[in-house]
Amino acid sequence: MYEKEFLQIAEQALPKALLLYGENEYGIEKTLQRYITTLDAKDDMLKLYFEDWDFEQAKNYLSQGSLFGGVNLLIIRNDKVKNIKKQELEFLIETTMKNENNYLIYVYYGDVKNIKETTRLFNKKPKSAEVRFFPYFPKDNIAYLEKEAKELGVDIDHHALTRLIDTLEDNLALALNELKKFTIFERKVGAQDVDDLVYSTSPLSIEQLLLELFNKSDITLTLQKLLELGEDEINILRSTQAFVYQLFLFQAYIKLNGYINANEILGYNPPKNIVDQKANLANRIKSQSILKIAQHLLNAELQLSKAKTQQKEALIYTTLSSIQTWL
Repeated sequence: MYEKEFLQIAEQALPKALLLYGENEYGIEKTLQRYITTLDAKDDMLKLYFEDWDFEQAKNYLSQGSLFGGVNLLIIRNDKVKNIKKQELEFLIETTMKNENNYLIYVYYGDVKNIKETTRLFNKKPKSAEVRFFPYFPKDNIAYLEKEAKELGVDIDHHALTRLIDTLEDNLALALNELKKFTIFERKVGAQDVDDLVYSTSPLSIEQLLLELFNKSDITLTLQKLLELGEDEINILRSTQAFVYQLFLFQAYIKLNGYINANEILGYNPPKNIVDQKANLANRIKSQSILKIAQHLLNAELQLSKAKTQQKEALIYTTLSSIQTWL
């Protein structure tokens, strides 16, 4: 079903077993938060992610009563359709239905074409439901951003909000997360502030450049092509800074948790191959090297801002090439 139909059902009673999937990260996370808040399950819920899926743990959790007399909310996040067997899901759904205090939410991040069979397991309204989330229309994205800005106390105009969502390619979840950056301002936020503080997720060509750079490959041709296509040096430098910051976040998360969850690290889910490559780099590069590179880029930003136009191309090439000495 679509989100609109689900909301109508949820107004009467929350489905006990729920499958969430699709192309709208914000809609999915908003639904999860609704369950957690409505059921007051923040302290009692169990979350199982891709890497730590354990059927026995999930089964035991739903088979026992809540320790504090509340509900058992099991949240499963998965991006591989074969990671969880059909019979395992069937058992968990059946166990959920047997106990009025049990709730199951299965969040699938993979290709929607691969879960047609899975959707049938949850298609028994109103006790269970499968909900596909589609991207919102632009006006809806702006409305959500305006509401969040008001709650955060951020004074930002319509033009700046449009620039924000456009920069992030209509990724509402990421835009809402980025909006928090502007709480530091005690003035009206404009489009230039968005340009200065928000890094685009769209330039795959820059992403390719950075992957080549940090894999110690020759970046000459890729960098030259980017500049010929009109990419400016400041944007390349800032994208590099954002990339290094992401590597730091990946590294810290891996050390703390022992696994990767891109959505918790970045606030959105990039393509899996990009996540894997960043995770591999984060594991390989030493923490001290990341700090040295970050400082190096800050110094380079100052130099680049003062350099003449004809000097910037050589400066960005030197800046990026020298990074490889720390890798």
